[in-house]
Amino acid sequence: MVERTGIFAGEDPFVIARQWLEEARVSEPADPNAIALASVDATGFPNVRMVLLKEIEPAAFVFYTNYESVKAQEIEQSGKAAFVLHWKSLARQIRVRGVVSRENGQIADAYYRSRSLKSRLGAWASRQSQPLSSRAALMAQVAKVTAQHGANPERPPFWGGYRIEPLEIEFWSDGAFRLHDRFRWSRNAVSESWDVARLSP
Repeated sequence: MVERTGIFAGEDPFVIARQWLEEARVSEPADPNAIALASVDATGFPNVRMVLLKEIEPAAFVFYTNYESVKAQEIEQSGKAAFVLHWKSLARQIRVRGVVSRENGQIADAYYRSRSLKSRLGAWASRQSQPLSSRAALMAQVAKVTAQHGANPERPPFWGGYRIEPLEIEFWSDGAFRLHDRFRWSRNAVSESWDVARLSP
């Protein structure tokens, strides 16, 4: 095992990631859990957008979205995704590449119930990524679903989570004169143990 000390110390990359995120919650002014999520379409053309990482589980990273969105369609087609967490306040980032599966059960239900009512109704109203004639049309749809689903809507069948099980996690910290510290955890399958390597900056 490559020697790692300080902020890189530990034998579990998910524990390290959670520690870094908790530090960022103190120092980052807005959305410390914002990730730039990358996917590719059927032709291999890449796509990237910001979403919110909602949980770092013992073996996966979880976010939520509309299953009919472009990102979801691309993820379903490839079964893979990548993202980066970057914190300017800490001068650190985490890069992740992995395989993806749906979180479409009780955990997704519980997270949906934890959201504000307006966000829950918004999930029903938005046909994410589809053309929209006007904001007025969107608000009319919100009013319609509010009348239909009331004050305690169930999770929409087209909305839920994705769990990214990483095959690669890289921890990066800024260094003087661009001599950064980088450690890559990698494996060929989620059932395998991690190999850790220090990378050149």
